[in-house]
Amino acid sequence: MSQPNTPEENSGAPREPRLQPRPLDRPAVDPGQAATFGRPHGVDGAFDKLYSPGKRNGEQIITKPPAPESLAEAFGRPPGAENVRLQRPGDDTGQRAADGPESPLWAKSADPWRDPGAAAVLGGPALEAEDEEKDGDERPKGPLLSLPELLFGRRVKPVALGLLGVVCLLIGAVGGLVGWWIASTGNSLTGSATISEAEAGKERAPGSIADIAKRVSPAVLSIEVTSGESGSVGSGVMIDPNGYAITNNHVVSLATDDPQAKITAVFSDGTRTGAKVVGTDPTTDLAVIKVGVANPTVIQIGRSADLEPGDSVIAIGSPLGLQNTVTSGIVSALHRPITAQSENGGPPITYDAIQTDAPINHGNSGGALVDSTGALIGINSAIRTGTTDSDQGGSIGIGFAIPADDAVKIARTLISNGQVKHADIGINAASVAADTSEGAQVVNVADGGPAAKAGIAEGDVITKVGDRMVRNAAELTVAVRAHNIGEVVPVQLVRQGRPLVVDVTLGSD
Repeated sequence: MSQPNTPEENSGAPREPRLQPRPLDRPAVDPGQAATFGRPHGVDGAFDKLYSPGKRNGEQIITKPPAPESLAEAFGRPPGAENVRLQRPGDDTGQRAADGPESPLWAKSADPWRDPGAAAVLGGPALEAEDEEKDGDERPKGPLLSLPELLFGRRVKPVALGLLGVVCLLIGAVGGLVGWWIASTGNSLTGSATISEAEAGKERAPGSIADIAKRVSPAVLSIEVTSGESGSVGSGVMIDPNGYAITNNHVVSLATDDPQAKITAVFSDGTRTGAKVVGTDPTTDLAVIKVGVANPTVIQIGRSADLEPGDSVIAIGSPLGLQNTVTSGIVSALHRPITAQSENGGPPITYDAIQTDAPINHGNSGGALVDSTGALIGINSAIRTGTTDSDQGGSIGIGFAIPADDAVKIARTLISNGQVKHADIGINAASVAADTSEGAQVVNVADGGPAAKAGIAEGDVITKVGDRMVRNAAELTVAVRAHNIGEVVPVQLVRQGRPLVVDVTLGSD
């Protein structure tokens, strides 16, 4: 068939010459590559003409081993059905109709997304149903289980089942009657009651007395000292993780006098352990013991110098042997000089005390006086009573504690040296008049002592030591002890109505 003419041919325009194919530029083949990748000798075409499918070197190639006989019998075609294909819908023979290709969708109800080229689809069973199912015959139904058979696994007579029900009803009725009789014949004053209960309000915010007591109590001890048939009870405070506790000297004085005495420390959780005296300071009524316990709870040390009258304080100890007793109050006064007689007739006890109205009784001695943060600011030591018999008197709201600044300083010295020395001026003094604040009058002067060397004479009235006013003899002692041994301190005094100031180099007691 001839091709139609183009517009150029029809118009008679001259035809341009067509470009011929460019010659192929075939570079020379590398002999080494030709020897490696070239055709073997005697082969001209792209494939070996001597190759025939299914054979290797003239032998038949077995592509796969024959199926096991058991699998072939289970999944193979039945005898006589070697040429039968899978059954198609609406075709009982499995043969494709001869009048044309089969429709990709064999029925209107077939899946339209089915691959038309698939060999088979899921259909009904290939085998015909049983003859009895074709005929519509139903299998015979067995007898249904009765209630006795379902409950007891065997047949039970209806009479026996009825008797069992009657017995159950009788038992329930008898139980109900017995309960009604017990409830009706009981005491009219006793019985059940519905009591409305409400959770009590607990004001335990951080910093409350309950919170402070919970944190501090594990560090406060109850100290029991026994010697034969005698004994005493006091308190103590753990101040060091190595087991050192601070207390009053009069609490453990029985143990210092009797080497056979036994000291027992009792913690707030009931733990009891032995203790030994490390050192004592009778002049300030302080002592240090070491408790045989590992990793104890220790108290936080505060600064008593930061206190002001009116600050809240809490006393924790064992008054009258009642362990873990907590009382609260305020700081009533500061720098209150206290003098008391020693236990064994030694020098009088004098210290610069914190006065508090927190209830303190016998047994609180050596316990903790803490501030509103739970820090130790004093060691409870003495009380003022309203009777001359101090053993029978109780708290009247005037208690005294050794300031923590002084107590901890003395305790550290006792732990390191076993004893402590205080600054001394070398005189005996007395108050100018009873219950007055006019100063401390010199009674006698120790020969060669610091006062004698400074020129202080008997009869002089000392009114000031350093920066502290002296109102009585007790305050003279605490004013001197506030300085270090060997320190030069100006002392203001009155001699025959004339004020004088002398410099005294303090010695040691």
